[in-house]
Amino acid sequence: MTPQDNLPRVFQANTDRLFQRVVHPGLTALPIHPVLTFGEASTMDEFLDRAAAQVDNYTANEAAKAFTLTMAGLFERQLRIWGRGLGVTTAKHKPGREPFREYLRLCAAAGDVDLEEGPIGYDLVEMFLAANVYRHGDGTSVDDLRAHAPARWTYDPSRYVDLLPPYNEESEQLLLQPADVTRYAGACARFWGRADKLPLAVLEPPYG
Repeated sequence: MTPQDNLPRVFQANTDRLFQRVVHPGLTALPIHPVLTFGEASTMDEFLDRAAAQVDNYTANEAAKAFTLTMAGLFERQLRIWGRGLGVTTAKHKPGREPFREYLRLCAAAGDVDLEEGPIGYDLVEMFLAANVYRHGDGTSVDDLRAHAPARWTYDPSRYVDLLPPYNEESEQLLLQPADVTRYAGACARFWGRADKLPLAVLEPPYG
């Protein structure tokens, strides 16, 4: 056994600790209102309660996007460390500069991880694209994510769009829920569980 053999288990454990101790508590601490009420309020207290609910939903969505960026950054860093240990390279790109989706496929092939087993590969790519949209705003990642996961823009506009600043920025309309972040964390843990070839590997995390 080499230090390289231990990496998937270490990476899975680190992912799990971050999600269980930081991300999940942060997500569940924020209220989300499935229905927002609009129109004329009968009292000032009713108006303020409605405004607070709108702010709650906006804040929860921002938190989900920020935690997605955190999980994506952790996984990409882990993947590149693992890939370098496996000797994964591309002819066209310097080490560390390989496009994520291409490098993910190459690492999975080198480490005998089936990205088509369930939605692992799909969810990892969605996580990465959502993180890029949140990080960079409008750009090619918006188009890529809309094509890859159109459901991330499917919702009642009154729940979120009406709360946005009056700018025509598609990236601002990205809507993520706690369940999406949980799904991304589960995909990370499942990937490392399948990359782990040591005895007693954990293939299925208790979330996602």
